[in-house]
Amino acid sequence: MGRRIGIIAGSGRYVPLTISEMHRSGFSCVVAGIRGEAGLRLKKGADVLDWFKPGEAAKAISFFKKHRVREVMMAGKVRYSSVFRKENFDAVSWRFLESIKEKSPTILLKAVVDFLEAEGLQVVSPFSILKSHFCEEGVLTKGQPSPALLEDIDFGLKLARRLADLDIGQTLIVKSKAVVAVEGMEATDQTIRRGGKLAGRGFVAVKAARTSQDLRLDVPAVGLDTLKSLIRAGGAALGLEASQVAFFQKEEAVSLANAHGIAIVVRKL
Repeated sequence: MGRRIGIIAGSGRYVPLTISEMHRSGFSCVVAGIRGEAGLRLKKGADVLDWFKPGEAAKAISFFKKHRVREVMMAGKVRYSSVFRKENFDAVSWRFLESIKEKSPTILLKAVVDFLEAEGLQVVSPFSILKSHFCEEGVLTKGQPSPALLEDIDFGLKLARRLADLDIGQTLIVKSKAVVAVEGMEATDQTIRRGGKLAGRGFVAVKAARTSQDLRLDVPAVGLDTLKSLIRAGGAALGLEASQVAFFQKEEAVSLANAHGIAIVVRKL
């Protein structure tokens, strides 16, 4: 077994990809899968795997320590609404949660990091492992976006940055410089589907990071499923912030976008 890394695994297709990247870098992956979030495909990639409710922090910490893990990484999403369900928490974690007065996503995640590190587990950023998935500025697809789509992308990305800084969401749906939908507690793909119902065909979806994005807490990401959602909803373009939003399964997604005439544009902010 290689150097051990603990992974707290939520939902998202990129979680198994992260585990694969860790293996390629020589790590042995000890995975704590979040029940109701992480997929069963984790069984194929994890060297050691156990399952926990979102609020069973003490149990997860004991699991990591049992397997001599000193570093942990958070990967994937956990539905924010789970923090309102007491049945998801053990007694220690519920008391800890109740002590936090402001329960915005970033504050809660920072509190989780502090809790883990107080227990002797160092929370690390996945950037060095995943850096190849972050895109430089440019148009990734064969077709160039129209001037109107490019204006919508630039308009949307600036607003998405401001919303991310307010801890509201990182994804925005725009059409003709009108904000159609803002990501809330749901994930990117659900926001796209909701935006498509409201805007009709020809909208753009954009995703940006916070001004000071702590990748230990959250990796803004899109992937093949994002493109599939965009196609089904009638979107015309996807706009991403350069070097800040990870793009998983990029080759497959770009190929699919080309086949459907969708532009993928990466812009600096």
